Amino acid sequence: MAEEVENTELEETAVADASAEAAASDASAHASTQAAADDAGADSEAEEEVEAVEVAAVVEEPEAEPAAPVKQLTPKERKVAIKTKKAAKVGQRAEVTHEDRQAERDAARAKKAAARRLERAQAREKYKAGAHERNATPPREHETGLQKTRQGIVVSDKADKTITVRIDVARRHRRYSKIVRSSSTIHAHDETNDANTGDTVVVREARPLSRLKRWRLVQVVERAK
Repeated sequence: MAEEVENTELEETAVADASAEAAASDASAHASTQAAADDAGADSEAEEEVEAVEVAAVVEEPEAEPAAPVKQLTPKERKVAIKTKKAAKVGQRAEVTHEDRQAERDAARAKKAAARRLERAQAREKYKAGAHERNATPPREHETGLQKTRQGIVVSDKADKTITVRIDVARRHRRYSKIVRSSSTIHAHDETNDANTGDTVVVREARPLSRLKRWRLVQVVERAK
């Protein structure tokens, strides 16, 4: 009899424990379901707010107008635009009459003239102050120049008191070492008509004696045969 009572008590205790566990599990399930519902509601509300903001931005933002095409300026138009911009920045000069402009020029010239006079006066004073330090330039001494002499062959004695002399020159070329021969003719004064054609003579440089004569006969070295 006592064993049956103990079994009955154990069964009732097990049943009570099972019902308590079921109630706890139901409560936890209900709490989790409620939390999930709350999260879902919060997410939906946030999504609705974002959509409302986007719609408001779309409604408030005006449609962007297409950009106007940029006009390409020619070099001449670009220069004109730059000059116009610079003139606008500098500002327009006040109108000046011709008389005022002439007065400005006269004043500037007078100022420059005064500066020049002052500078020249200072230069004169400086020159006078250094007069005792300068030495006068001594006069140039006259020296007798060395007259040139040439030897040549008389090629003509037709003119009176005048002979034509050919002067032959032979020199060695500086680069090619070749003997280069050249000749020139001069007119010389022969006071006594001593030289004849073919004579070898010596002439000396002299003052201009005529339009062509700048030489004078010195001696006849060798007579023509």
